[in-house]
Amino acid sequence: MWKKLLVLVPLVFGLALAETLTVLTHSSFALSKDVIASFEQQTGIKLRFIEGGDAGETLNKAILSKGAPIADVIYGIDNTFLSRALEAGILERYSTPQIGAVQSRFLLDPTLTALPVDYGYVALNYDKEYFKDRPLPGSWEDLAKPEYAKLLVVENPATSSPGLAFLLATVASLGEDGYLKFWEALRDGGVKVAPGWSEAYFAHFTRYGGDRPLVVSYTTSPAAEVYFSEGAYREPPTGNLLWPGASFLQVEFVGILKGTKHRAAAEKFVDWLLSKPVQEDIPLNMWVWPVRRDAALPDVFKFAERPLEPAELSPDAIAKNRERWIGEWEAVVVRGQSAEEVMRNRR
Repeated sequence: MWKKLLVLVPLVFGLALAETLTVLTHSSFALSKDVIASFEQQTGIKLRFIEGGDAGETLNKAILSKGAPIADVIYGIDNTFLSRALEAGILERYSTPQIGAVQSRFLLDPTLTALPVDYGYVALNYDKEYFKDRPLPGSWEDLAKPEYAKLLVVENPATSSPGLAFLLATVASLGEDGYLKFWEALRDGGVKVAPGWSEAYFAHFTRYGGDRPLVVSYTTSPAAEVYFSEGAYREPPTGNLLWPGASFLQVEFVGILKGTKHRAAAEKFVDWLLSKPVQEDIPLNMWVWPVRRDAALPDVFKFAERPLEPAELSPDAIAKNRERWIGEWEAVVVRGQSAEEVMRNRR
């Protein structure tokens, strides 16, 4: 009888004894429930997700808990915060066996402490119906004109990941002085600033009842419009503005947090996140591209454009100047200082 009980106990209490892996993510993380369930069933590891806010907030929480990590793994560090994460020393190196399938151009961390998972492009979206009989802006110079500035809603770079990416695109394209003069022109022309993407897109964009037919969003947004219309649209009602430098590449990373007590489980999670089934689940859940070269894309991604000439800044340049650029942007756009005054103070 006791032998039978010894056999039954693990079966009855197996779920209670399952190892739990805690994953810290940004608020846009999403995967299909059945894909997550498959990992838990195959490995016996229970996944627990902690939402940390946007990419910057999520990283801050990981850094503040260094030494006594609140999670085992972090997902959602992007290339605008990569150098900060590496300098903070919060990640453990892991050379996943899946690394050979990852496109080499996204391996921005040669130490392999931050491993790329997906990528996308922040860009300007426009409402096709509004611009049906009107000319579109075709350059930064056009966009700065009052007739376009008053049609545009952007996100605050201090509180929004796409807002920061768009700011960086202006720095990369227009230079240290030019970007401030551009933002001064937008401010004077009537640009609207929203705290985050959801408000900008669903409250101020004309597609959803707002008064702004130009919005900073993603090059996958037109594909998402078709997909979520459930057959109402055969073609996107929105388009992308992709003059050279008008978009910015975002790469998102996963890393094992230093001090985890579940190192083996964390490695399995990273391997799984980079596996082909999960990589193919990413596009329709997070509306970004997978980094695996052999991952198939859903048909609707034919409406998702990959810019030929996105703006580029190195992670080191971003790390060195990010806070200053945000501060200068706030001085001009929020506090109303002139670009010239801010530039004088810089010197």
